[in-house]
Amino acid sequence: MTRHVVARVDEIPPGGRKIVSLNGREIGIFKLGDDFYGLINRCPHQGAPLCRGEIVSRLVAPSPGDYRLTRSGEMLRCPWHCWEFDIRTGKSLCDPSRVQARAFDVAVEPGQTLVEGPFVAEAVQVTVEESYVVVTM
Repeated sequence: MTRHVVARVDEIPPGGRKIVSLNGREIGIFKLGDDFYGLINRCPHQGAPLCRGEIVSRLVAPSPGDYRLTRSGEMLRCPWHCWEFDIRTGKSLCDPSRVQARAFDVAVEPGQTLVEGPFVAEAVQVTVEESYVVVTM
C-alpha cells in the first residue's frame, strides 16, 4: 500500500474536511475531534460527490413524536438524495448491512518520521559501448 501525505494536522479544523485527489480518485479527509477519517468522494447510490455534502448529526426517534439529535457532526448527507453515511465507517444509515461508502485508513505521523524515510533510490547500470551511453533497466 502506498502512503500519501495529504495535509498538515492544522489544515483541517475539528468538524472540517479537505478533499484531495490521489491516483485519480477524490478522497474526503474529515476531522472529528482529534481523529481523522477518509471516505471516497462518490456516493454508492448514484455517484454523487458525497464528501461535498452537509456534515450533520444523527436523528433518532426512540418513540413516535420523540426526536433527538445524536452524534453531532459525525454523519455526512449526500448532496443529491440526502442519504446519510457515518463518517467514521462509511456505512449508510439507509441500509448499513448493504450500502457503504469506501473508507480509507488515515493516520497522523510526525514530520520527522516522514523526512527520515526509508527512502531508497533506484540504481541502474550504465555502461559505455564505443560512442554510446546505454542504460540497463
